[in-house]
Amino acid sequence: MKPLVVVGDTFLDVDAEGTADRLCPDAPVPVVDVTRQWLRPGGAGLAAVLAARSTSDVVLVTALGDDPAGRTLAELLGCEATVAALPLEGGTVSKTRVRAAGQSLLRMDSGDGIASAAPLPSRVKRTLRGAGAILVADYGRGLTRNPSLRALLTELAGEVPIVWDPHPRGAAPVPGVRLVTPNSSEAETIVPEAGEPVELARKLRGHWSSEAVAVTLGHQGAALHDDGSGGRVIPVPETARVTGKATPDTCGAGDRFAAAAAATLLDGATADEAVRAAVEAAARFVAAGGAGALSVEDVRVPMPAGDAFALAAQVRASGGQLVATGGCFDLLHPGHISLLRQARALGDALVVCLNSDRSVSRLKGPGRPLLAAEDRARLLSELCCVDAVAVFDEPSPAAMLERLRPQVWVKGGDYADVAMPEREVVARHGGEVVLVPTLPGYSTTRLVAAAAGQ
Repeated sequence: MKPLVVVGDTFLDVDAEGTADRLCPDAPVPVVDVTRQWLRPGGAGLAAVLAARSTSDVVLVTALGDDPAGRTLAELLGCEATVAALPLEGGTVSKTRVRAAGQSLLRMDSGDGIASAAPLPSRVKRTLRGAGAILVADYGRGLTRNPSLRALLTELAGEVPIVWDPHPRGAAPVPGVRLVTPNSSEAETIVPEAGEPVELARKLRGHWSSEAVAVTLGHQGAALHDDGSGGRVIPVPETARVTGKATPDTCGAGDRFAAAAAATLLDGATADEAVRAAVEAAARFVAAGGAGALSVEDVRVPMPAGDAFALAAQVRASGGQLVATGGCFDLLHPGHISLLRQARALGDALVVCLNSDRSVSRLKGPGRPLLAAEDRARLLSELCCVDAVAVFDEPSPAAMLERLRPQVWVKGGDYADVAMPEREVVARHGGEVVLVPTLPGYSTTRLVAAAAGQ
């Protein structure tokens, strides 16, 4: 399958969390004692991270600065997507939310970076021409105004499904895109006094000469207008609605909507099907905690293997989907990374069931594993697509899966005709076995033999 290419402006988002139990002596404002700080990609970077939850092959075309914030972004993004970096003129934009007791008190923005208007490099043009679908996540920092980019997107609009998530300070979508996804406030600034949301979507569709427009309406869903059935409001499914009295964190909901729509179009869906999938995905994203749930702590601490079971319980309690896969993962190679990324895209968390040293020796023979289980677990834990690792000593992971109870058990496509003892365990707990395509040409055994000159 061709990749989903995300194009847009990327920021560094920071959540500074703490307590606020006193006022500043020289002004009636709270004093926040910061206890923890969380980092994540923002803007198009967040859209790319979210797209990787829906499809395994994501490429991000964005402008990155050569400064501490830019280098942090490159590190955060590297495990989630392939990054095709463009020059940034100025400093990387960083947005810091100061939060206490679950409430945002202040946001501080820094950085003046603007994407360069220089012609696109050949490698970026090849990336866009090779896309299965394109998501333009505009955040008003100049990339969508690039003449070279606009000319290429205009050319591709009739060949590749393009989803355009617009911004008030950004450029208008190019004509002919498959779907434009403004929120209601953005839409009303372009077509004021348009009336009902469906009528607003209809007028915007003509204004932008797009095939379809979906105006997002928060907890009410989205108003869609296209050639298929005219206009209608697509509501949030009851099973995906936020419950409880707490105010949900909606940060990133628009990115989740656009990313899910683009991934669904990548699979050949209609605009109606894409918007329905996007409405549900955005609602579930907000219910699961919003963008904050995707952040990493500023000082990263590797998760102990035992936390895999706590993670599994947490995912089930929140109504999420737990994915698991297993193997020796001795001498990590691109084939492993491809499988893990595909597995992580199938749910909300991925646990790797790792063969112990003794288990590997029984399977592979003397001289294996090349790395001890502790080292293999540490390497896997460093991958952004892996949420936890659990080591098992038995010939198969069946006993481990009895405790984890994943909804999805993932193996490579080369297991299509192989008997798997764990299949019955997964099915008994209501899960399914999913076989994903393998990357040809990679095998640890083959690599070891080649290194030994055999």
